[in-house]
Order: sequence, then C-alpha cells, then structure tokens
Amino acid sequence: MFETIRIETDSRGVARLWLARSQKHNALSQQMMEELIQAAADLGTDPAVRVVVLCAEGSTFCAGGDLAWMKAQMQVDAQTRRAAARCLATMLQALNLMPKPLIARVHGNAFGGGVGMMSVCDIAIAAQGTRFGLTEVKLGLIPATIGPYVLARMGEDKARRVFFSGRLFDADEAERLNLAARVVPAEELDQAVDEEIAPFLLGAPRAIAAAKAQCRSLGPRIDEAVIEDSIDRLVATWEDGEASEGIAAFFDKRRPGWQI
Repeated sequence: MFETIRIETDSRGVARLWLARSQKHNALSQQMMEELIQAAADLGTDPAVRVVVLCAEGSTFCAGGDLAWMKAQMQVDAQTRRAAARCLATMLQALNLMPKPLIARVHGNAFGGGVGMMSVCDIAIAAQGTRFGLTEVKLGLIPATIGPYVLARMGEDKARRVFFSGRLFDADEAERLNLAARVVPAEELDQAVDEEIAPFLLGAPRAIAAAKAQCRSLGPRIDEAVIEDSIDRLVATWEDGEASEGIAAFFDKRRPGWQI
C-alpha cells in the first residue's frame, strides 16, 4: 500500500511508523507526505493501535524537505505551488492531532522538517550523537510550516537561539531546548522508547485521546489561521530569488551568493 513508509504493529497495539526513504535520508517528498497523512488517519482510527512510534530506516531520522521537490515548486504555477505547501502543512497537522500517543525515535540527523516531525510528537527520544538543525535559511528558505509546532515545543525564547541561524546543534542542546525529552546512548534508544510506551498501555485509550486533545487545546494556538499563515510564508519564500539561488547552489555544489 505504501512505498515511502511502512507500518509494523505488535500484539500490544504498538505501531511503528517507519520513514523508509533511507537512500534519500528520509527527506520528505510529496509522496511521503501524502502517505503520512493517510497513515495518521489509519492509525488514529484503528482501535487496535494504542501507541505509535515514529521511526526511521537508515542512518538519518529525517533530512528535512526533499530539495528536488522544493526545486520543482519554483517551476510550477502559483496554484500548484500552494497545493504543495498545503500538503506539507496538512501532514504536520495530521500527525499533531492524531488521537494516539506519538513517540519519536530519533537518531543520526534531524534537519529542517525532521525537527518539525519531532515537534509534532508527544515525546521525542534522541540518541546521543544525533545532530539537529533548522537549516532552511542556508537555502534561502524559512522553517515556515513547521514553525508553529517548533515554537509550541521550544517556546519563543529557546527557538530564537536556533530558528533562524541555521547552525547545527547536538542532542544535549536539543534536550535543553526542550526538543528532545530524553537523550540516551544509541545502544539504549529502543529500551528508552519502550520505557515511554509502557505507561500508555496502562491507561484507558479513549481517556488518553481525550486528554491529549485537551492538552492541545490549552497549548499555543495552532488553528487554521496559523496554518494558513505558515503556508503563505512558505510560498512567499519559494517565490523569492534567494530560495532559487540557495537550492541551485546546493545542486551545483557551490556556495550561494550571500555566503561570506
């Protein structure tokens, strides 16, 4: 059914949702986003599923948005470009609102949209040695559609340290920034995830879903207006000459014009 993701569900009702584009460092393509939207709907409505773990195949959790997909947005009409931005925003919203506990198992690298994927999870456990970064500005872009979720997770004061510098940071700093709930040695990552799963299997499923919904309603506002604004901001950067230059420089393996 799926080509860029896969789902494994065990006898306890723990579903592991795997990003499965390891050859592309699990970069978020249009197809992967569409499949994640469907997976969130399927898992969210499946009464046999109690907990979902977001995992990734290969050496990288998620390298962010697929740059070939972004490059393509420079060459299409405005309506198509906006639809692509909405697909990304819809995927993030679907995972954020999924009425099951969602735990991220993070390793390797989490850049751009990978940080956004962590931020829509209820708990993120990171392996020591993982690298993180909101690297969009290096390409002439901004963390637009992931922005509401990153700010909700970190808070504005902490987000300002990394949101628009593009610098990389390590797992310990990710924990201080509230992006990762726990950082553990890589060989203990699965055990740490299992420790987070266990309490959810003791609670009543509908009560857990209702409590998660209440938590989200009391948190920072991420409504349709906020999401629409994030889409506007992403489209605006795609239409800006800096993004064209940044993405072209990436594919040409050269520095963009603004780098000193």
